Amino acid sequence: MKFESSLSGKSYQIEIDENLSQAKIDQSDIEFEIVQNNPEKLLLRVGTKLYKVDNISVNGGEVQFSVNGSFLTAQVKDEDDLLLEKLGFSTNSKASVGTLTAPMPGKILEILVNEGEEVKAGQPVLILEAMKMENELKAPADGVVEKILASKNDNVEKKQPLLEIKPRG
Repeated sequence: MKFESSLSGKSYQIEIDENLSQAKIDQSDIEFEIVQNNPEKLLLRVGTKLYKVDNISVNGGEVQFSVNGSFLTAQVKDEDDLLLEKLGFSTNSKASVGTLTAPMPGKILEILVNEGEEVKAGQPVLILEAMKMENELKAPADGVVEKILASKNDNVEKKQPLLEIKPRG
C-alpha cells in the first residue's frame, strides 16, 4: 500500500507491506508491530518504543489522531488519489461538497442522523469500521441530510457515496 502524507508542513512518501509489519517512509525502512488494535486505541511497537495512537478521526483525506497524547492532523493520499492527481484530475471536487463518501473500505456500524435532519459541517454522521477500528465520519457541509445511501451493517467500498447533504445557501 502506497501513501503520501503531509504532517506539520512536511510531506512523506509511505509504503506499507501487506502483512502490516514493515514500512518504508521516504528512504527509511522501519519494522513495526501492531500490539493492540481496537476501537479505543492502537498500540504500535517500533523497535523498543511503544506508541499509543488514539482519538482517530477520518474525514476524507484528513486524519486526526493523537500519539502518546500529542494531537496531530495529517492529509493522506492513497495510490488512487496520487494517480488521479498525476493525471491532472482533482480529488476534491466542489460539485460533491454535500456528498459524504467512504474514505476506505469497511462496514457501516451506525448511522447517527436521519433523512431531513439538519447537520453542521464536522458533525459526526456515521461510524465506519475499517481495519478493526471504528472511524467517525463527519458531515462535509452545513445543511439538511437529503438522502442516506447506506444502511447499518452494509459493507462499503472506498469512495462509495454514503449520504448526501443539501448544503445551505
